Amino acid sequence: MDLVGQLAGGVAHDFNNLLTAMIGFCDLLLQRHSPKDQSFADIMQIKQNANRAANLVRQLLAFSRQQTLQPRILDITDVLTELTHLLRRLIGADIELKMVHARDLWPVKVDQSQLEQVIINLAVNARDALDGKGAVTIRTFNCSNTASGKPPHTALPAGDYVAMEVADTGAGVPKELLSKIFEPFFTTKEVGSGTGLGLSTVYGIVRQTGSHIFVDSEEGKGARFTIYLPRNETEEKDGDLAVESEQVSEQKRDLTGAGRVMLVEDEDAVRMFGARALRNKGYTVVEAASGDEAIELLNNGEAGEIDVLVSDVVMPGMDGPAMIRQVRETHPDMKVVFISGYTEDSFRKRLDVSEDIHFLPKPFTLQQLATKVKEMMEDTAT
Repeated sequence: MDLVGQLAGGVAHDFNNLLTAMIGFCDLLLQRHSPKDQSFADIMQIKQNANRAANLVRQLLAFSRQQTLQPRILDITDVLTELTHLLRRLIGADIELKMVHARDLWPVKVDQSQLEQVIINLAVNARDALDGKGAVTIRTFNCSNTASGKPPHTALPAGDYVAMEVADTGAGVPKELLSKIFEPFFTTKEVGSGTGLGLSTVYGIVRQTGSHIFVDSEEGKGARFTIYLPRNETEEKDGDLAVESEQVSEQKRDLTGAGRVMLVEDEDAVRMFGARALRNKGYTVVEAASGDEAIELLNNGEAGEIDVLVSDVVMPGMDGPAMIRQVRETHPDMKVVFISGYTEDSFRKRLDVSEDIHFLPKPFTLQQLATKVKEMMEDTAT
């Protein structure tokens, strides 16, 4: 499992580089065409399919537990309410969808998009188990698992949880298969009807978020998947909502600017797109294809006074974290943005915890790159 996870993570990293270039150059082309042009629609088709590919890559990272998470304080009821219409369309008109929400659910801190993916995968799995008739029930409730009481599941640690059940009235899972259902590529569906990644993706997401998932089933009586999400004790919801509204307003924000940016990236296509995107926004861009080249340009003065350094994490020779440690010796206040197809946690542990370094996950759009650099420039100005 670990080896398959490492393989999935490595493949996802390479694909994220390719997708960054594809999406990025689409953004550059879209700037030269009006929505009335036939070419505009064609480019949008390419970009939309590249975004679909990015979602598949996120599934690979979820399976390998290496995806980049952006946890927020959430009310599970709100998430399910927003998904209800989509879930009804996914399971079909002949299958009944029952939503049973408990009152006063405790808040949880999770990545909303990943939680939605978990819910959708479990609902689709339940639909497939019903063969066109029956019911899918999604139920939520608070659960306190105390050390002295009887735990809902023996492997569930003591604590307060918000539980979410997804149950179906299908044939159930045979007892001999229960231990295999979360394994990658395991499926009981016919050839061509499933990848076998749905439940393993669910398992990867749930475990990476610090939650727990269990399955109970009896042949002829359906199956029930229960996820236990740890209760969040902090009060951050208002702040998170403010961040969300700020992200929405970014779409209308002026992203042009002035200043000197060093872009360090060994993938030529990604570096070319990033440099052109930033130059189009008004920045002076100094390019480097490796950490060693960047250090040389900074030390011999050819780079000039750099305001923001944008660097890939994984590069041949000197990688991003090693380069930044060396840069800090001569430029202690350098503003840094790391870009990577790997998870942020994979490099954070190789840096000093006090390092003020920002992160932009690949694949990113022209707008996301320009927004991040603009934020750093404004921070430098203040």
